Amino acid sequence: MTSRWGMTVPLEGIPLPDQRAVIERMPDQGYTDLWSAEAGSTDAFTPLALASVWAPDLRLGTAIVPAYTRGPATLAMSAATLAAAAPGRFALGLGTSSNIIVERWNAVPFTEPYKKVRDTVRFLREAFTGARVKADYDTFSVQGFTLGAVPPQAPPILVAALRPGMLRLAGREADGAIINWLSAEDVRTVVPYVHEQGEGKEIVARIFVIPEADPDTARGIGRRAIAAYLNVPVYRAFHEWLGREELAPMWKAWEEGDRKGALAAIPDAVVDELIVHGPAGYCRERVAAYVENGVTTPALAPILPPGADPARAVRALAPRD
Repeated sequence: MTSRWGMTVPLEGIPLPDQRAVIERMPDQGYTDLWSAEAGSTDAFTPLALASVWAPDLRLGTAIVPAYTRGPATLAMSAATLAAAAPGRFALGLGTSSNIIVERWNAVPFTEPYKKVRDTVRFLREAFTGARVKADYDTFSVQGFTLGAVPPQAPPILVAALRPGMLRLAGREADGAIINWLSAEDVRTVVPYVHEQGEGKEIVARIFVIPEADPDTARGIGRRAIAAYLNVPVYRAFHEWLGREELAPMWKAWEEGDRKGALAAIPDAVVDELIVHGPAGYCRERVAAYVENGVTTPALAPILPPGADPARAVRALAPRD
C-alpha cells in the first residue's frame, strides 16, 4: 500500500472558505496530499494557498496547470510563490490541458502540445535557480527574465501525460507523471513508458470516485462524466490508443450530434473500469489496485450525487478515520 493518499480540492458543494474545517481534519484521517484541479471553476493555486495554512502537514500539488494559459514568467512566479509559502511541500503539475480549455475558453492556439510542455519544463528548471533566462525555445522565447523570489527549495515538476510521447517526456525531463481517466489495469500499460529512463519517478493518478452510491446512480453519474471528457480529442485519442473499442458507438453517436444516444452507448463495464464506485471499503480496495499496478500517489476525485455531503465522502474514503 502506498504511503501517500491524496484528495482533489476544492471540494465540490462547499463554499471555498468553509472547506477549512474539512481540510484541517484530513491529516488525522490519513490523507497526505491535496491536488488541485483547474478547468472552469477555481484556479489551481488559490485553494492550495489556503490549504497550506489550514493543514501545514499536507503536501500540495497542481493537477494540472495548463502550459498555455499563463505566460512562462507568470507561471514561474506563481509556482515559486507557493513553493516559498509551503517549503518542501509543493509539486507543480503541468500539462497541455485540452483544445476546449486552451482554444475555446482562453483564445490561445493549441499548437505543438508536446513541444510546448517540454519547453515550459526546461524554462522552469532554469528559472527556479534564479538564473537570468535568455533563450529561444521552439514554442516561445524568453528575453532576460530573472525570478526575483527564488524559493528555498525548487518544486518538483510533474507532467500530465496520456500517450507514449508525453509519458516518456515525464520520465526523461520531469520528476514524474500525472495520469488521468484510466482504469487500474491501464496503469500497467502507461507506467513503463515513464520508467524507461530509470525507476524512481512519481506517478500521480487522479481517480474518479463515487462512494456509497447505488450502482444505477453511480453509473448514471459516471456516464455523464465519461461523455463530457472522453469525447474531447486528447482523451478520445488516449482511449483509442489503449484499445477501448467499446467506446466506438459513443464516439459515433456524439459525432452525429446524438447526445442521448452517446450516453446510452457507454457500457456498464466501461463505467465500472474508469469510475470507482460502491461501498467505501470497496472503493479503497479499488484505489489500492491502482497502487499495486504502479501508482505512487492516488489523488481521489469524488463525483457526488446532488445533495451528497462532500465532507462525508472525504471521511468515507480516508485510509483511517
